[in-house]
Amino acid sequence: MADNKFKLTRRGALLGAAGMGAALSACGEDLPQFDPLPRREGVFKHGVASGDPKSDSVVLWTAITTDDGAAPGPVIVEMAADADFNDIVWSGEAAPRDGVLTVHGATPVKIIADGLEPGRWHHYRFRYSGQTSPTGRTRTLPVGRVNEYRIAAFSCSNYPRGFFNAYRHAAENAEADLMIHLGDYIYEYGMGGYGTGDAERLSRVVDPVTELYSEEDYARRHSQYSLDPDLQAAKAAAAWLPIWDDHETANDSWVDGAENHDPETEGDWHERRDAAIRAYHDWLPVREGETLIYRYGKAEIGDLATLLFIETRLTARSAELDFTSFPIPVGSDPDDPAHQAAVRDWRENVVGDPERRLIGDAQGDFISQTLSASVAEGKPWRVVANQVLMGRLEAPNFMTQTPFWLRMGMRLTSRFQWEFAQRTAHGVPMNLDSWDGFPVDRERFYDRARAAGADFIVLTGDTHNMWNNDLFLASGERLGAEFGVTSVTSPSPYEAVNAPDVDFGRLMEDRNVEILHNNVRDKGYLRLTLRRGDALADHVRVSTILTRDFTGEVESLWRLSPSLGGAVPAVERIS
Repeated sequence: MADNKFKLTRRGALLGAAGMGAALSACGEDLPQFDPLPRREGVFKHGVASGDPKSDSVVLWTAITTDDGAAPGPVIVEMAADADFNDIVWSGEAAPRDGVLTVHGATPVKIIADGLEPGRWHHYRFRYSGQTSPTGRTRTLPVGRVNEYRIAAFSCSNYPRGFFNAYRHAAENAEADLMIHLGDYIYEYGMGGYGTGDAERLSRVVDPVTELYSEEDYARRHSQYSLDPDLQAAKAAAAWLPIWDDHETANDSWVDGAENHDPETEGDWHERRDAAIRAYHDWLPVREGETLIYRYGKAEIGDLATLLFIETRLTARSAELDFTSFPIPVGSDPDDPAHQAAVRDWRENVVGDPERRLIGDAQGDFISQTLSASVAEGKPWRVVANQVLMGRLEAPNFMTQTPFWLRMGMRLTSRFQWEFAQRTAHGVPMNLDSWDGFPVDRERFYDRARAAGADFIVLTGDTHNMWNNDLFLASGERLGAEFGVTSVTSPSPYEAVNAPDVDFGRLMEDRNVEILHNNVRDKGYLRLTLRRGDALADHVRVSTILTRDFTGEVESLWRLSPSLGGAVPAVERIS
């Protein structure tokens, strides 16, 4: 979600409430000016991290800061079975990879520790120039019998928007075996852009202050994120498995461009994309793929689950549709049969064009093979880490389901929001940037799962909302459940709307059979506990992101039973 340009996308179509809220919001809180957060000093000021675990190996990461900015020599790495490092089980020397950039004197370093025992917790640290890094914990993937496995999932962490309290809470309370980031780990905007309104007061002005274009720009932003103490705590607490969405490159990115990229003034898209992804690889504990933009795969969690992580942005995605493709004028009579026929044709043949792709054939084949193997091995669970909302989400009719004064607010505030509100009378998807904008590819995904006999749980980021969705084939057959993970800090379009009597989440639930729960305001993360008899998912919310003095609590708790060989049950709310 980004600026206030209007399109039938996640940014504009989610009521366009960011602009509307500017006119309708309540008076802001009288909040204090914050000093910069305390930062670690010395060689290891960016902390440590681990990621992309396998049963016998894991990627270990840090960054070395030197006074003269020179690239460091060999860095000693140690892993131990105990926190005091009395039982060293692996050691090695890490060095910067070829071509890595040094920014503000810091050079990222990573190494694959291999030959490890499966399913074991390890402590790790780095040594350089007489200094020792903070200690991190990581766990290799288990093999064989597994009774329980815990995942913490995050999305959409906008640095200038607020404090990373969700990361801190997860580090101290989630007890996760694995942490998954579902995308929008960084944002590419400069000061004055999306989410920066409170940045100076919070002492969270972005570096660089301009939008990101070059590899150095992206590396500096990653470096700044890595200095945050709450993010450092989460990275050190467990192994990470991150996937990218769009803001790691630019808003609403696709194969050959992005909404937030103008080739006439900002150069070649692929050069910018590759610069961003090189910085991503340097500053996160991830393995290198077959190509620079290859980032999909699987993680086998013993005999309990298969975790499948997919790529929906840079390898196959078609150009996004916008409202200019809508076939009838704004304000057209929704009861006119000719208008209804035109909208049906638009949904079936424009939005539903089978040439519009989100996932390519090679990745589709990988998905089919992975799901089939998981079912053949008798694993109770398949978890899909996914960027954008998979469940079907049609916009409520805002012309009839919102109060008159709110519609007038939309009309007076922005032509764009008002035009979208009028279009909702015709039945339109909320967000053409999600799977709703690629319905044929969604059905292909579902067909692959059905052919494999596989039900699944989807973890999704992107929307800055909490969701619980049932997932159905177009025929009405239920295939699985989706848990939409709210943002760490990024704003929901509804946050600024001073309309306490309008429950936008309930409007979504009432309009859509697949939508069981929608919380449009709270920030936090998701905990997913996989067990042999059931899976538990709890949305965790933090009380605020505008100060580091916060509390955390479970917003809602959901249960799903495995259904291998039987009918797929709906997700059940238990608190």
